[in-house]
Amino acid sequence: MTNKKPLPPYVCAYDGDYLAGVDEVGRGPLAGDVVAAAVILDPLQPIEGLADSKKLTEKKREHLFDEIRAKARSFAIARASVEEIDQLNILQASLLAMRRAVEQLSLQPEFVLVDGNRKPVWAYACDTVVKGDDRVAEIAAASILAKVTRDREMVELDQRFPGYGLAGHKGYPTKVHMEALERLGPTPVHRRSFGPVKRQLELI
Repeated sequence: MTNKKPLPPYVCAYDGDYLAGVDEVGRGPLAGDVVAAAVILDPLQPIEGLADSKKLTEKKREHLFDEIRAKARSFAIARASVEEIDQLNILQASLLAMRRAVEQLSLQPEFVLVDGNRKPVWAYACDTVVKGDDRVAEIAAASILAKVTRDREMVELDQRFPGYGLAGHKGYPTKVHMEALERLGPTPVHRRSFGPVKRQLELI
């Protein structure tokens, strides 16, 4: 079995100083908001170690979270709520969260790079980048801001809704989470349109 070759760095046609990267976190969980972040980095203040947030340790993410916020030219964090996820579907809610993050930047970008292969409906000049959090520093920075923010929120929700293990699995459908869902039933922060939650609601 051979290892997959790493994807090449993305080369953007835009080479100015107003390039934003945007990414979201939280499509797969059964609970909690989907969180997005947008970042415009400062070329005069480079940040070492930017990478896909899922490939970094929690300690490294926390360190980079503070460094990105301190050094970026502009950043914003936004979300789509559980209610919006259930109303729109998770893809459209994710795109909505990313659009909100870019629109909330204090310094508006001239070009936006969007992680994935779908882009929000907006007027920004942009491009999509598959595996962008591995290939574009701005997207990697956005993924870190979004993940740390969402992870912290899930720890807080664990205090409000004990017994589900939200602080550990962050809302993803692990065995622990599924067993708790069956035993305790859904909470107000569970996504009612997602199959496992929907099935439990039908049993109530």
